[in-house]
Amino acid sequence: MKLFQKIFGSYSDREVKRIVPIVEKIDSLDKNMQKLTDAELRAKTDEFKERLKNAETLDSILPEAFAVVREAADRTIGLKHYKEQLIGGVVLHQGRISEMKTGEGKTLVATAPAYLNALTGKGVHIITVNDYLAKRDRDTMAPVYEFLGLKVGVILHDLDQGQRQEAYNCDITYGTNSEFGFDYLRDNMVVYKEERVQRGLNFAIVDEVDSILIDEARTPLIISGEGEKSTEFYKVADHFAKTLKKQEESKGDVEIPEEKKGDFTVDEKANAVLLTDRGVSKAEKFFNLKNYADPENMELQHHVVQALKANYIMKRDKDYMVKNGEVLIVDEFTGRMMEGRRYSDGLHQAIEAKEGVKVERESKTLATITYQNYFRIFNKLSGMTGTAQTEEGEFREIYGLDVIVIPTHKPLIRKDLPDLVYKTAKGKFKAIADDIYETYKKGQPVLVGTVSIEKSELLSDMLKKKGVPHQVLNAKYHEKEAEIISHAGEQGTVTIATNMAGRGTDIKLGKNVVSLGGLKIIGTERHESRRIDNQLRGRSGRQGDPGQSRFYVSLEDDLMRIFGSDRLKGMVDKLGLGDDEAIESKMVTNAIENAQKKVEGNNFDIRKTLLQYDDVINKQRKIIYKQRSEVLEGIDLKDQIDGMLEGLVSEIIQSHISGQEEEFEDEVKKIISYMEEVYVPKDTIKFDDIINLSDEEIIDKYIELGKKLYKEKEEEFTPEQMRELERVILLKVVDTRWMDHIDDMEHLKRAIGLRAYRQQEPAQAYQFEGSEMFNEMIYNIKVDTIKYLFHVQIERAPERERIAKNVSTNQGEDDSIKKKPIRKKKTVGRNDPCPCGSGKKYKNCCGRFADSSN
Repeated sequence: MKLFQKIFGSYSDREVKRIVPIVEKIDSLDKNMQKLTDAELRAKTDEFKERLKNAETLDSILPEAFAVVREAADRTIGLKHYKEQLIGGVVLHQGRISEMKTGEGKTLVATAPAYLNALTGKGVHIITVNDYLAKRDRDTMAPVYEFLGLKVGVILHDLDQGQRQEAYNCDITYGTNSEFGFDYLRDNMVVYKEERVQRGLNFAIVDEVDSILIDEARTPLIISGEGEKSTEFYKVADHFAKTLKKQEESKGDVEIPEEKKGDFTVDEKANAVLLTDRGVSKAEKFFNLKNYADPENMELQHHVVQALKANYIMKRDKDYMVKNGEVLIVDEFTGRMMEGRRYSDGLHQAIEAKEGVKVERESKTLATITYQNYFRIFNKLSGMTGTAQTEEGEFREIYGLDVIVIPTHKPLIRKDLPDLVYKTAKGKFKAIADDIYETYKKGQPVLVGTVSIEKSELLSDMLKKKGVPHQVLNAKYHEKEAEIISHAGEQGTVTIATNMAGRGTDIKLGKNVVSLGGLKIIGTERHESRRIDNQLRGRSGRQGDPGQSRFYVSLEDDLMRIFGSDRLKGMVDKLGLGDDEAIESKMVTNAIENAQKKVEGNNFDIRKTLLQYDDVINKQRKIIYKQRSEVLEGIDLKDQIDGMLEGLVSEIIQSHISGQEEEFEDEVKKIISYMEEVYVPKDTIKFDDIINLSDEEIIDKYIELGKKLYKEKEEEFTPEQMRELERVILLKVVDTRWMDHIDDMEHLKRAIGLRAYRQQEPAQAYQFEGSEMFNEMIYNIKVDTIKYLFHVQIERAPERERIAKNVSTNQGEDDSIKKKPIRKKKTVGRNDPCPCGSGKKYKNCCGRFADSSN
């Protein structure tokens, strides 16, 4: 393979060669563009739009359009795309990933493909990892687009509905992945089409694409309402978990002596805590159970598992923090506090119980989608990052995206030194502190990357003792992180940052720093992903600057302890290394890389499995959202209702008739009774009317009667009112049933893991049973829709209502999106007849849905 690459170049090299002629064509137009007046350059936008209307393609106008943007950027913000940036822009337009090193000007790269694709009038989304970067990039690049007559918007968390609609209707819209994703879900919960904020998902350019499409892929977007379950059981389960003792690990085949046996074991690789037989016995005694493993104790098992995980796997100040009586998640990739986001599946409540803060109620999921499936909706997807190649296989398999490595504008001259390996973490941190001190004395700036808040504070204390002034960037101080990180390249500066805090912010070298060797990067630990290590290294050596990077590793680091090879540990023992001694070795470097590849493979498998599960509900989601959209667009539903009636009658009668002659009379009686409950007035069809008919004749009789009754109902209202009534009822029924279905699918997913013990592949079982549940939901939608439509009363015609109120997202409260009421509704008393016409009191019918969503 390496010989092939030497002769023919890598895949990226070959693809870049194909793009070079396009870039040369753009370059050849440069002099002509410089001759144009501002007005003539601006007029090019209208000319391109006209040419696209006349059947030209985006590819055919690309060279001219890119040349226009290049000249506009030079005139407005004083930046002119160099050739490598144009190559990156072509790659983005082609719907691929541009891997460009830090400092290569990715924000400017996006302007050319964004402008070109915006000419279609279908909109372009530019997606960043946080609000700060979205606003910064929009403000920086808006003059370029506006000079050329395009409108540019930005979606920020605190915008109201009208402001969001305005921003989405712009030609180019900046924003974060979570804001775009949640707006998509909310748009599929509205009851009037005027409330929707997004238009079609046309073309997305995802900045820091690895962070969003890989690191975030395991976190689904969830909009939820408050659940009804008590929170007391979390406290009881926590109390039980705290009474347990961890079992010591056995060495080889030696059995653990009785006195060292414990109640649970921790599997760090699988991130799981498992009760031993002794632990199960304690659980049965504590909860007064005959058999802990009995399926009827599944909910109790779930609470115990989450309590064990909270107490013995989740670590305070590493995985989460407690601030003002609230448990806040710490992002493992950036070290930032993720305010408003909660662990799902009851884990957050278990941690709240562990920490003795208020345990919030579990929520009911109302709408959900993974980032993987959200981004696959776009007609065309592209992305940029400094580090994508290690995950190229995943980008290709999940998103159909290939990675093209773009050459740097100037050669990379940063020195990446071999890892230094220490026996103990204590010896390693002492060496790091010494290295920082010596570097600080020289005046060379240092950026130190740590894997947790705890480690950054440990190092900070060591530096204080040595009298080294420094800045600490972690989840506790993230508000000013962009400002702090931008100064990390100045002489004498020492910055400690958790992982990639301040990512997306350029670090420029201060005066005299080049002569001192540029920015020095110190990694205090290898991350489980090679990509995160590469991101840290990539903060130094931008645009041909000098720089240096080195990682310090100890055999006590999590990565080495859990995934490192025994052979490596044996080698270090033979060398008889003292705490303060280090080794540099190719074998060590290879062992570290193999450990990282192992973890990356495990994580990819987890993401793939999650996607398999979400793909099941994704197909269902598309059907439901398409139906909702048709209702909102106001299509005539009369034929659909007719089809529903015919299908429902056929299903009801066929499911009641078994074909056993001796049971036929009983079955006919049950049909009459059931049909009277659904829509047939009592005694309209009697036993003698249908006992001598065939199955098909019974079906025809009920369908004929249904259509007659429905026609009468339509005359009672008016055809126009009836059409709106169909929309109102179908919306309400679909929303109610879909929300319950999402919840049921969530429960199924939790339980499905047990199927592995029955020689059943869990994802297949989930797909099979999920499909059956979906079919059952569709049947229930038909029953409810027909029932409501046939029972509705003229004096109380219902209006469209939101099934869910006071909703929140798993990334913060949702009340920031203020919606203007479309229509004022009369208040219905709890004991009034329900306006849907069911004949029940409001509190026992639709009022139940309203109550449960408050």
